[in-house]
Amino acid sequence: HPTRRTYLKNFHGALQSPLLKTGLGSLRLLALRSAVPSGSKFFPCSKVLSSRSVMSKKPGDDTSVVRIPPFFYLHVLDQNSNVTRIETGPRTFVRQDNERVILGPERMVTVPPRHYCVIENPVVKAEDGSVVYDTFGQAKLAHADQEIRLAQEPFPLYPGESLKVGVSPLRIVPLNSALRLKAQLDFTDDGGVERIAGDEWLFEGPGAYIPRKEVSVEEVVRATVIRPNQALRLRARKECKDRDGKPRVCGEEWIVKVTGAYLPGAYEEVVATVDALVLTEKKALHMRALRTFVDGFGKTRKSGEEWLITLADTDNRQYCIICDPCGADGKPQLGKKKLVHGERSFFLQPGESLERGIMNVYVLSENEGLILRAQEEFKEAADRVRKPGDRWMIRGPAEYVPPVEVEVVCKRTAIPLDVNEGIYVRDIKTGQVRCVSGKTYMLSPDEELWEKQLPPAVEALLVKQKDPVPDRFERSKAAEAPESKPRDRTRTVSLRVPHNAAVQIYDYKAKVARVVFGPELVMLNPDEQFTQLSLSGGKPKKPNTIKSLTLLLGPDFSTDIITLETSDHARLQIQLSYNWYFDTSKCLEDAKEAAKLFSVPDFVGDMCKAVASRVRGAVAAVGFDDFHRHSARILRGALFGFNEAGKIRDEFRMPQNNLVITSVDIQNVEPVEQRTRDALQKSVQLAIEITTNSQEATARQEAERLEQEARGKLERQKISDEAEAERARRELLELQAHSAAVESSGQAKAEAQSRAEAARIEGQAAVEQARFRAEALGIESSAELERVKLAREAELAYQREQNQLDVSRQKELSGIEVEKFRRFVDAIGADTIRAIASAGPEMQVKMLQSLGLKSTLITDGNSPINLFSTAHGLIGADFLRGGSRPARSEEAD
Repeated sequence: HPTRRTYLKNFHGALQSPLLKTGLGSLRLLALRSAVPSGSKFFPCSKVLSSRSVMSKKPGDDTSVVRIPPFFYLHVLDQNSNVTRIETGPRTFVRQDNERVILGPERMVTVPPRHYCVIENPVVKAEDGSVVYDTFGQAKLAHADQEIRLAQEPFPLYPGESLKVGVSPLRIVPLNSALRLKAQLDFTDDGGVERIAGDEWLFEGPGAYIPRKEVSVEEVVRATVIRPNQALRLRARKECKDRDGKPRVCGEEWIVKVTGAYLPGAYEEVVATVDALVLTEKKALHMRALRTFVDGFGKTRKSGEEWLITLADTDNRQYCIICDPCGADGKPQLGKKKLVHGERSFFLQPGESLERGIMNVYVLSENEGLILRAQEEFKEAADRVRKPGDRWMIRGPAEYVPPVEVEVVCKRTAIPLDVNEGIYVRDIKTGQVRCVSGKTYMLSPDEELWEKQLPPAVEALLVKQKDPVPDRFERSKAAEAPESKPRDRTRTVSLRVPHNAAVQIYDYKAKVARVVFGPELVMLNPDEQFTQLSLSGGKPKKPNTIKSLTLLLGPDFSTDIITLETSDHARLQIQLSYNWYFDTSKCLEDAKEAAKLFSVPDFVGDMCKAVASRVRGAVAAVGFDDFHRHSARILRGALFGFNEAGKIRDEFRMPQNNLVITSVDIQNVEPVEQRTRDALQKSVQLAIEITTNSQEATARQEAERLEQEARGKLERQKISDEAEAERARRELLELQAHSAAVESSGQAKAEAQSRAEAARIEGQAAVEQARFRAEALGIESSAELERVKLAREAELAYQREQNQLDVSRQKELSGIEVEKFRRFVDAIGADTIRAIASAGPEMQVKMLQSLGLKSTLITDGNSPINLFSTAHGLIGADFLRGGSRPARSEEAD
């Protein structure tokens, strides 16, 4: 029905009215009544609309009870604190009056296995995985950040979080393809590799790629298949290393000839696929170098250089050695060998065999060389005779095919060495070992790398590479920990000596020891070894606990636990801490003084034993009570001794290694035996109780004394106050008698004076009143006169202006009328006006003439006669007839 449709439409508009959001039932009812068309009946129904809730499930409605199903959640805004919290199901949520549901119920986000989603502005979580809240109770967000969440239990979105990327499957990278990734932020990946913003790398398949917020996927890289007689031309987009580990500079191009699928690196791009050119005996290639490079034949080509590539240059660069070859007569030559250089195709004759099969030609760069050894005597091309067993080397750049008389021992590469790097080289003829450092070195034919052997404990300390200063508390575990990476024994052994530390190195060949003070980098010669320190550690000290190569010179401290016995056989356990340092003032000038530092292998144990012996001897001579009262002085005196003045010295020096102890601290003292500990506890409690009782008695006596003094002062003060009160009462009576006398004698005088003064005041007041009234009247008169004057002046000015306006108006109207009449006359014309003026009388004359009448007057006696008009007609008629107008008579006037 149209009326019902209009009602429903208005009802829906009333539901959206702002009145419904005020929370007042009467206003809701008023809004519904205003929405009903006029003439319609309105029946409020509690099922449609109540005073407390509206059946709307949209965010921001006033629903009081919300049933949250499992794996659903709500966002509830507390309008008092303006904090939004989350409510999760299953539960029935009852909304308070100060709360508002701004989202939900919404289904939680479910991430199935092998899927992920991206959350923007995620909540901050603690180490245990709980959500961190701020001081206002709001979930703390990591603004402008992202979080990638993998398969887990369904979770809600906290206020402020948003689902940037919905639930999506993980990307599967197939075989022979990869993802080129780019770091957007600095981070360390799961493999421990540090990535800098802007770095690129490949995630090679097959595998499932798990995204990270710090990484973006740039593109999918697919492998290129290199077929036979084809090559792949690559270009470096940035300085990098290729698949073979060769460094490439930005813009460099190279060829990959390996047949198969090739996956370009992160900084490599495929320029083109190059097909091989087939050369014949009559066909060659004319080449020109675009830049300086080393070609495939190992030759360095300069920029702009031109050369030919012929069939002879493009052989397979292979050779073989035939054993027992057949001679020209077709018979096998037993024990001989024959070199065949490619490219050739042939059949082996009966009895022939290949030695080590088909081999490639040796191509050497400028940093490479071959060590050769002669198997039998032969003459080289330079007429140089080689004897059996001779060794020599050929250096690159070159290509080499060994004759049948030569054996290739090994291929060597130059070793680049920094100033702080070195290698051990041994001469195989003399056996002498030396250290080479600070240059690029290639071993000669009579040299080889020598491995320097070290004790296992020293090897463990060098492999760990721990700093002896911050890691000194972990040195005891250095020798026990497994080696993470073995040391290259041919490399020079080096050790970084930190500041305020020393290392002793002993040369077993020269039988001389040297001490190196830090900071310094120590490199061992072939015959040198480190002096290992095995120090005591723990509490109490145990020997061989700390292994180290460096000796810390201090100042430092050591802690030890000592068990001692007093003269009254009380066994005590004391924990002492010593501050010590090594005196190195003469070590830099005198090598013997420096050697003293390492004269005691375990200086910690030796120091603790010396201190313990002194302390035990001093404590054994005193009783427990004396030691308990004067423990600090007894221990310091036992350790440092007394000077001639009887004062305790400042330090204790050990001359065998220049170790100086500067102070001792008693950290803990406790009896060893339980009975002594209990007796000490009881004596301490009894002493505390006696002291407490003594203090209480003293305080009680002092309180009583103070109370007696206060009571005596109070009595004296009371007597003095009573005497002072009597004196004050006497003075009061005297003053009362005097005041009564004064009152009786001065009352009459005061009344007379007051009446006179009142009369005088009244007279003055009347005079002042009359003067003020006159002044007020004068002011009113002058004000009224001024007002009337100003009103008259204003009225005259107004009248004057009005008259001027009237005059100017009349003048303008007259001018307008004159102009109007003049234009009217000009427009009609003088002849026309004359004709109009004479038309009436002429018509009358003609009419009378036609009737034969000279003049006629007809009236009924009721209507007055206008003699002026009549005379005018008559005079007009006579004037027309006679040609002149007679003079006007007095009667006519």
